Amino acid sequence: MQEFLGLTIIFVLSVLFALCMLVCAFIVRPKDNNRIKKSVYECGMFPFGTAKIRFHIQYFIFAILFLIFDVETLLLFPFAVVFDELGLFAFLEAAIFIVILTFGLFYAIRKGLLRWN
Repeated sequence: MQEFLGLTIIFVLSVLFALCMLVCAFIVRPKDNNRIKKSVYECGMFPFGTAKIRFHIQYFIFAILFLIFDVETLLLFPFAVVFDELGLFAFLEAAIFIVILTFGLFYAIRKGLLRWN
């Protein structure tokens, strides 16, 4: 039980800190309720229309492709940091990983997923 004492103290302090921030925000919040203060601020323009608009599926496909290659970079960075210590087997695994993602990129290019119309 002694080893969890520090963890318990940190947890209690973080909960108290969060509650303190909520109470402080409630105390210092603006009290007057008028229409202008409750309106959405959009770059100095008054909001118009509805927020429920349909996006073209190409935006979502492009975002998914971006996430795939962004995660690839995140997965290859630790490999690059300790490259000297890993050996040939790890190099071959990373090369296979890059080749698979390269095939995916060529597939996306061939299907025209990266073209903007």
